[in-house]
Amino acid sequence: MSRYSFFKRACVSASFLALTGGQSPSSTDGVARPIFTIPASADEGANLIPNILDPQAVNAQDVCPGYRASDAQEDGQGLTATLTLAGPACNVYGTDIETLKLRVEYQAASRLAINISPANIDSTNSSHYIIPEDLIPRPQPEASYGGSDLKFAWGNNPSFWFSVTRQSTGDVLFTTKDKKLVYENQFIEFASALPEDYNLYGLGERIHGLRLGNNFTATIYAADVGDPIDRNLYGSHPFYLDTRYYETGSKRLVKNAANPGKGHNGHHGEKGSGGGAGYESRSHGVYLRNLHGQEVLLQPDSITWRTLGGSIDLFFFEGPSQVEVTKQYQISAIGLPALQPYWGFGYHQCRWGYQNWTVLRGVIDDMKAFNIPLETIWVDIDYMDQYRDFTLDPNTFKQSEVKAFFDRLHDDDQHFVPIVDSAIYIPNPNNASDAYDTYTRGNSSGAFLNNPDGSQYIGAVWPGYTVFPDWLAESGQPWWVNEMVEWHKEVPYDGIWIDMSEVSSFCVGSCGTGNVTMNPVHPPFALPGEKGNVIYEYPEGFNITNATEAASASAAASSQAAAMSTADASSTAIAYLRTTPTQGVRDVNYPPYVIDNVQGDLAVHAVSPNATHHNGVEEYDVHNIFGHQILNATYQGLLSVFPGKRPFIIGRSTFAGSGKWAGHWGGDNASKWYYMYFSIPQALSFSLFGIPMFGVDTCGFNGNTDAELCSRWMQLSAFFPFYRNHNTLSANPQEPYRWETVATASRTAMHIRYTLLPYIYTLFYHAHTTGSTVMRAVSWEFPHDPSLADIDTQFLLGPSLLVIPVLQPQATSVTAVFPGLADGASWYDWYSQTRVDAQAYVNTSIAAPLGHIPVFVRGGSVLPTQDPGYTTSASRRNAWGLIVALDGGGEAGGDLYVDDGEAVDPGRTRYVSFSAGEGRLVVHVEGEYVDGNVLGNVTVLGVGSLGSVRWNGVEVEVEGGMVRYDEQKEVLVVGLRDVTRDGAWRGGWTLSWK
Repeated sequence: MSRYSFFKRACVSASFLALTGGQSPSSTDGVARPIFTIPASADEGANLIPNILDPQAVNAQDVCPGYRASDAQEDGQGLTATLTLAGPACNVYGTDIETLKLRVEYQAASRLAINISPANIDSTNSSHYIIPEDLIPRPQPEASYGGSDLKFAWGNNPSFWFSVTRQSTGDVLFTTKDKKLVYENQFIEFASALPEDYNLYGLGERIHGLRLGNNFTATIYAADVGDPIDRNLYGSHPFYLDTRYYETGSKRLVKNAANPGKGHNGHHGEKGSGGGAGYESRSHGVYLRNLHGQEVLLQPDSITWRTLGGSIDLFFFEGPSQVEVTKQYQISAIGLPALQPYWGFGYHQCRWGYQNWTVLRGVIDDMKAFNIPLETIWVDIDYMDQYRDFTLDPNTFKQSEVKAFFDRLHDDDQHFVPIVDSAIYIPNPNNASDAYDTYTRGNSSGAFLNNPDGSQYIGAVWPGYTVFPDWLAESGQPWWVNEMVEWHKEVPYDGIWIDMSEVSSFCVGSCGTGNVTMNPVHPPFALPGEKGNVIYEYPEGFNITNATEAASASAAASSQAAAMSTADASSTAIAYLRTTPTQGVRDVNYPPYVIDNVQGDLAVHAVSPNATHHNGVEEYDVHNIFGHQILNATYQGLLSVFPGKRPFIIGRSTFAGSGKWAGHWGGDNASKWYYMYFSIPQALSFSLFGIPMFGVDTCGFNGNTDAELCSRWMQLSAFFPFYRNHNTLSANPQEPYRWETVATASRTAMHIRYTLLPYIYTLFYHAHTTGSTVMRAVSWEFPHDPSLADIDTQFLLGPSLLVIPVLQPQATSVTAVFPGLADGASWYDWYSQTRVDAQAYVNTSIAAPLGHIPVFVRGGSVLPTQDPGYTTSASRRNAWGLIVALDGGGEAGGDLYVDDGEAVDPGRTRYVSFSAGEGRLVVHVEGEYVDGNVLGNVTVLGVGSLGSVRWNGVEVEVEGGMVRYDEQKEVLVVGLRDVTRDGAWRGGWTLSWK
């Protein structure tokens, strides 16, 4: 029995068993109807036990024969071979494929591809879905390249195995020796040995420390779930970075590299116990181009990859540094990140619960009254007419008030971003007033997913029973683009926020089939604020500084829990569904191998795997890219709305390559200190995934924040590329002006952020053009220090700014390491502008009272700045500045990229490079973009002695405060407004101080 037919009957029989007190819109007879609540049981799946936890599970390595290679043929680019089962089929989790084809390609000097797929696939064979290259591009061989440092080898003893080795060092990067290849129609397994205490990063999306553990299973399956720790989440990124440390000048691998003499939680031991002296690192990357649900088992000495279908399409990126791996992965495999519009780097304010235009206007005005910069106001699903995409609630967000609201907003150079969900309401056919043109147009063009029998697949999301766009249908994307264009005529939004795109559904199967006449219906759970569903959760440590409020909240929470409790104290043994594979048949609803999906059954809180696209492809094969495809469609839509301008999109579900269209936020986190910490490794992981425009719901989405946590978090997020505060309906408001301490802390951090907008924007230019990262782990910037391998409580913004946040309550200081000191690195305190006095490899205690976030500038850097304004537009009109932080040798370098901040293909640009040494700063200017802003100050840190100050050889007069020198701090400030009145970057110039 298929899922959709079962739940068709289930929902009909339960139709009026669960009613709320609400009313639906009047039907054609003028009578208001009670709103049907979908039973909670509608979103309950089968009881499944993940294979990795199942004591009855069969280990495929024990029962399967593996393959033997034959007919190997080498050519100028690689080799091909035939793989044939080496013994009787095991059919352990599907049907064994008897014959496979192997293709190995030396695609580039730094890239090796290994493809293993069924030898015979035709249009009648539905057992395997091989990804079309026009859907997810496949890296292509270069026409010519130099010799590769990667070497492929293979053998047949005892069965087929292969290895990838770095020739220059002999290091084995990947080897399946002594492991069997298992290849079935619903289960593929291959494994490689790994060195002891390996350092792997990536394999997302999940909330986890930056460095993955060596006793951990990483599930990759897009899931709508509220940010659990260590489980699969919204996105699918089957890529990892492997970093290995060696003694300098040798091939001796450093064991326990991430932990030499190190204390708890990334803290370093005493001087000499660890560090970078005598070490070097080499990194490589591995990408599996596969869309199916999968698991990656990380065990102490191996990595095992298991997928629910597809093919083995592996790509190895030689590196040998993290910087090179990341660039190679993006440039050749997934695409470079989009260049964001300049306004996207301002501060964004949102919440679920802004009830109308007046409330929105009040928030905007209050931000201004408290002098807290606001770039963009966001709205959650409150604005919609009954939660339907591309609509406005006629009572609260009246169309008649749109013009006045947007005229003022845009006149003030501010922006508006609405949420858009991924499901489309299907109107009640018995209620003429329930007509919904967005559905009608999509339905007539064939833009929605179907059931296996060709009927429309109908799930449920916020508005009730819904249908889902089919991005594989020819009409899917054009229909979506048209809806965006038409809606912009009514609501002049500036960007789009895509949610629920895993894709999420609140019931298992096509539960709306036969039940659409009940629409609109209520979700199968209470919404925040309903039935006394009030939030009493607060951050850890809240009771210490807020004792009275905490006691009240605790009592209320206990009372609510008692009133709502329906727990059954009896316990019974759980009967698990275990699927026996049928030869030649795929069971997409209950695959014989059960991955450790956070929702269990693959169809729970998701569109069912047997939902069918117009080209016959089942959702089972492409589930992980629904979010990726809706981002593409939205990108095309915004290009149509704003021809020639960069789309601004933040999406929830992503796949490898989504960064070329959109940014990402970390989803439904909570107002807890540990979620603030986890935001750092989340962001760093998405740096590896090629999605640098990342941020989280600052101060937390679920639960109530408090002044201390929100102060610390507002300051931390100020150094993330995407900076937004967002919280849930019925939680306490958390706009930064709600507490004076938070307002003050926010202003302090925002002043730094807006000052550094030119630096941040330049970082994104490099990410867009070269694949470099924006937020960086300290181990990436200092690759010769193995003791930094798992540090994720501090980070760098670009190469030059070190951010060390407080991540614990009731703290007035933070302990951290200043990397690179043993190799001559120097650091300057952002606030005092003085050189940091610290020892190499030793934790340093840094004062950090509430309202202060420690920030340090790396010696050797030139940072372009601009006087901050209230908005990014105002900031762009202000004077430029430069911070020149000299290293121990008196040198520094940096650059600046300038364009109009909005064009997809800016015709005119300006690139400025800065080079300091021997007591002078040389500025070189290229490009035709015209910028007339003056240069305010050049601030030089670490000036040991001062001679005459000259600009282009002409002495700068000390009178009038144009030159200030603090001998004790060794800080020189030179004002250049007068000499740059025609524009700071009109041409090159030199400033000297020796």
